[in-house]
Amino acid sequence: MDRGLFIGLITLDFLYLAEGVPASNQKIVAQDYLVAAGGPATNAAVTFSYLGNPAKLLGVIGSHPIGNLILSDLQAFEIEILELDPTRSEPPPVSSIIVSQGSGNRAVISINASKSQIPEYGFSPDFFQDIAIVLIDGHQMAVSHQAAQLAKAQNIPIVIDGGSWKPGFEKILPLADYAIASANFHPPGCQTPEDVMAYLVNLGIPHLAITHGKYPILYYSQGESGQLEIPPISAVDTLGAGDIFHGAFCHSILQQPFLEALQSAANIASQSCTTFGTRHWMKK
Repeated sequence: MDRGLFIGLITLDFLYLAEGVPASNQKIVAQDYLVAAGGPATNAAVTFSYLGNPAKLLGVIGSHPIGNLILSDLQAFEIEILELDPTRSEPPPVSSIIVSQGSGNRAVISINASKSQIPEYGFSPDFFQDIAIVLIDGHQMAVSHQAAQLAKAQNIPIVIDGGSWKPGFEKILPLADYAIASANFHPPGCQTPEDVMAYLVNLGIPHLAITHGKYPILYYSQGESGQLEIPPISAVDTLGAGDIFHGAFCHSILQQPFLEALQSAANIASQSCTTFGTRHWMKK
């Protein structure tokens, strides 16, 4: 089976469904809640696994007891976890998210991987022999650059999750086969989606896409550009939709041409927005 390697952020997410975000010094009661492992690469790996492909997740959880909650969730999806810092005693990053009932909009406060950067990983000579695709979210930049160089040398396709610009992407992006950016991805000097697309095209990346929520996806593929429509839905929760999109894309691109893979990923990500949380859509 086609195995994927997902490199980046691993968090513990506390999700709450509420009427809205509390004002200063206000307490509110949530209608529902969910505790799950999170992070862009993590949610992408879970989606990839749910769709039928084995997934390896390379990131930091550490040895803190909170990590057991992350491990139990990921083990339910048979994710193979490759720990970058097994002796780390500090708690892993935790995110608290409030999803507004009715609109599906979310408010997030979190700690990313800025305090747990790992300078290198001991990749064995045969590490990539069973890897069919690599996704990088940019939250472990040094290890991601190391992996991207090794994967490129072995002609393994590399997908970049461009959720937001992070220093170091300028070294990894030229190695990518696919870059899928959000509307919040702004490389230096880029203000508009057109700027971003031109920047990425100039790096020589063959296949590009820029997502923007419910609005059409802008794409570029080997000299051709255009837009793909997003399926209309009634959104309950948009949290993690981009992560799910990337995991679904990694699954689909192993079987379909670029534009078809984008459309398949958009359909799955849209479906995920019709339920609360990053997991309930899988039970529909």
